[in-house]
Formats: sequence, structure tokens, C-alpha cells
Amino acid sequence: MPELPDVETLRRYFSSTALHQKIESVETNSDYVLKDITPQWLGRKLSGNAFSVTRRHGKFFFAGLEQSSDWLLLHFGMTGNLKYYQDKDEQPQHELVAFHFDNGYTLAYVMTRKLGEVRIISGVDEFIQKRNLGPDVCGDDFTWDCFKSLLHGRHGMIKPTLMNQSIMAGIGNVYSDEILYQSRTHPKTPVNHLTGDQMHRIYDQIDKVLRTAIDHQADPNQFPDSYITPLRGLDEADCPGCSGKLAHLTVSGRTSYYCPDCQELA
Repeated sequence: MPELPDVETLRRYFSSTALHQKIESVETNSDYVLKDITPQWLGRKLSGNAFSVTRRHGKFFFAGLEQSSDWLLLHFGMTGNLKYYQDKDEQPQHELVAFHFDNGYTLAYVMTRKLGEVRIISGVDEFIQKRNLGPDVCGDDFTWDCFKSLLHGRHGMIKPTLMNQSIMAGIGNVYSDEILYQSRTHPKTPVNHLTGDQMHRIYDQIDKVLRTAIDHQADPNQFPDSYITPLRGLDEADCPGCSGKLAHLTVSGRTSYYCPDCQELA
């Protein structure tokens, strides 16, 4: 599933291609992803308008409208992407919604599995509150004191805690593994067993790992050699930090990659 670095990369792509362009029409090829709206209503709402600004909170993307206080919301499910194109032969497969601009270009909302979400909402902050989303882990308010308070009194394992969007928003299965590897923390470590130093390492690595991923357009093939994300799914992959091998185990129903030597369970 696209996580914070993926969605931030898509937000920047959207901003560089689709802002301040008059929307000529909207084409919906599958209304399954439309939530609480019809294709006809979406087209009427956006046609003649333009996107003026973008926001992201956790894994959710928002684009504000120039002639309205409403926002377009996009959630990218498991496989979502965007593509900006002009020629018809560039049209991507699995284009679910197409925003056609009067400059002849189209921005496609692309998804192979129909698990995404397209909405029109009246306010971003209200949506965040309604969905009970925690603070964005790359936001200015996600301070060390905030992180400590979010973990205070919790007894569950650290990995699902990092992935719980109502506690903190943006981290999923892949980047929780990388954060825990870089901080040398076993994914099954109970939160209340973490030392102060361990908590600080995790907090520091949340910022470092996610910003590194964003800087590399969320492409694991470009990540530093010290990262394990490019090695996910490989059998008997060498740990970048020691002479051991990476392994995987199931944590709260999710496959987790880690190094048993570097991330010992205390």
C-alpha cells in the first residue's frame, strides 16, 4: 500500500503538473472508487474549476479547488498512482478517473486493484478528525514530546503501534520495517519495554527514513545500500549491517522483514 513517502511523491507530481489548469471535463471509467458521489456529480463539481493547492496527511492526498472551499480527496489503496499525459497512446491501463485539462493534457488516477477512494470533502481538518487520524509523522507537530506522549501507557508491540493510523499517520508495513531495522529494534518489542534510548532512536529514524525515501521518489532501487527495503521478498538476503541474513516473521498478520542478529528481542 502506498505509504507516506509514496503519497508525498504523488503530491509533488500532482503539484508540478495539474495545479492552476482549467479542468475541461472528468471521465470516470469505474465508479467503484467514488465514495458518496456519482460520476456525473464529480464532473459537474470539477468542470470549469481548477486545482489551487495540495495537502497530504499520512496516506491521504487532498487538492483544493480555486472556485470553491471544497477539496478533492484521493486515497491510493494498494496500487494507486498518477500519470500526466497528452497523447492517447500514453493512456495508462487501469485508468479509473481522468481529469482532462483545457491545455490538452490529462491527469489519470490509476489503480490495478479497486481499493482506492475518491471523494469531495468540505474541509481537510474535519476529515482528519472524522477519520480519527493521528498526527502526520512528517508534520511540524510530530515532536519528540508528541511521540513520547503517543506511546505513553501502551503495551502492544512496537511495529503495529507505528502502523496504527489513529496513533500516528503515514507509516505502513514497509517503512515500519525499515524504521525498526535502522533503529535496531525487534518488531515484536512491547512498547512498554522500550528504553528511552530505543524510543529516541525510533523517533529519529521515523524522520530520517521517510525523508530519505521522499528524496529518492519512494523508489527502493535508489535507497542507500544500508537499507533493507530493496531486499524485501528476497530469500537469504544478506543483512547490510552485519554478516547475518535477513529473515521474516508475521506480526499482527503482516509479513515483517528484519535481521535477527541486529534486532534481538530483549
